[in-house]
Amino acid sequence: MAKLPQAEATPAARAADILPDDAIARERGPLRRCIVTRQTLPKEQMIRFVIGPMRELVPDPGGRLPGRGLWLVAKDEVLRKALKQGVFAKAARGTVGVPGDLGTLIISGLRQRVLDFLGFARRSGEAVAGREAVLDWLRHGKVALLIQASDGSPAERSRLIGGRTGPLEFPVLTPLTAAELGGVFGRDRAVHVAISPGRMVSSLQAETARLAGFVAV
Repeated sequence: MAKLPQAEATPAARAADILPDDAIARERGPLRRCIVTRQTLPKEQMIRFVIGPMRELVPDPGGRLPGRGLWLVAKDEVLRKALKQGVFAKAARGTVGVPGDLGTLIISGLRQRVLDFLGFARRSGEAVAGREAVLDWLRHGKVALLIQASDGSPAERSRLIGGRTGPLEFPVLTPLTAAELGGVFGRDRAVHVAISPGRMVSSLQAETARLAGFVAV
């Protein structure tokens, strides 16, 4: 039977099209489909949501909560479109309670993800904080990623790499404040954090990219 044109699809057909079938709903594999844009992308570029026991919408940035996942591209404009069009209720085939501070919950969860990965990197010896320690790693070519405080002064941030000529061979990210960075390393503040080559680099880049979809970093 020919597929109905999108304009003629019933609500049930649209929901079935939005949600994966039972086999895919087990959420295996690296790709997910956005319920708004219909894009199929790596899950690291998306935000997962689940419906809680009281039919409330729960953001799940870590992708660990039980239940069928509803996925959005990790961008604020996509979230706004989903809320405006009632896409979550359509996808969940029923009433869904949306928290008034949903955007704040998402941002908080993504910031915590960055903090968690930084903590892993520190405990495994893959990260150092502070100007002198970072300079030492720079001199020895041990830096694969540089994280700087988002609220550090431009002069304070640029002095560290200002004397270097040519393009940097590593990315520089600013997802967290000096107080947040310092808290990971047991100090009041940290403006510079260096990450050595390893899995933490790609994880921190992915989480920062998701956070950047909702707030300037």
